[in-house]
Amino acid sequence: MVRQVDGTGKADGGIRPLSDPLSEAMQARARDAVNMVREALEKRQVMLAYQPVVQAARPDRPAFYEGLIRVLDSAGRVIPANDFIDSVEQDELGRRLDCLALEMGLEALSSVPGLRLAINMSARSIGYRPWLQVLERGLQRDPTTAERLILEITEKSAITMPEVVQAFMSDLQSRGIAFALDDFGAGYTAFRHLRDLYFDILKIDGQFIRGIHANPDNQALTRALISVARHFDMVTIAESVESAHDARFLADIGVDCMQGYHFGAPTLAPRWLEAASKRAVAG
Repeated sequence: MVRQVDGTGKADGGIRPLSDPLSEAMQARARDAVNMVREALEKRQVMLAYQPVVQAARPDRPAFYEGLIRVLDSAGRVIPANDFIDSVEQDELGRRLDCLALEMGLEALSSVPGLRLAINMSARSIGYRPWLQVLERGLQRDPTTAERLILEITEKSAITMPEVVQAFMSDLQSRGIAFALDDFGAGYTAFRHLRDLYFDILKIDGQFIRGIHANPDNQALTRALISVARHFDMVTIAESVESAHDARFLADIGVDCMQGYHFGAPTLAPRWLEAASKRAVAG
């Protein structure tokens, strides 16, 4: 804090806070991110990047893919979600992004009959009418969509409104849709919610997975999370698997599936999507 001084050099008794350059810089970055997302939505410069999730027992065979939202800036460069998602999560822009991600995911499921796909959403989108309308249109268009769709909700988002999430999941699970609890263990863990929220899949946060083959602490924690998931009949997925050493260790301790750069980076143009586009043009 600094005392204000008038033109005579005498303190006027007033007090003003010193500026915080770091805070101001963070706020400026957040404003830039929001503006970039708003512009991208207006121009519909939003895409999905697809990353495989493989079976631990058959790492050469994807169990399904995750569709990850990507925004293009004014120059057409791809901006990863981590650069903007926190800035728009609580804003309607976040809901609009969820709508577009779901719309594009449902289109992919409709175009590729054998595809199974996970799409991210915030718990805040549960009561958002446009999102629900997108989902209903997709389910009505293709009756097989529900059993091939996985909705991923982050642990942070889910525990903010567990009762709402529980009712929402119960309704859609009765229609065949599966749910994944994303980023489990990322600082918000509340094991009691696992008892009440019947997720089908538990995704173990990458902070426990990267370099796990050489980290005894993370080995113990990951074994414990796998045990908890088995108790609640949930499939386990290890996130951020980046090396063969980590993949072998995870397979040995019984993780069901793995996801990470070791098996494939997110891509805007997976081979199955290109093949579907060619079929659509030929037809």
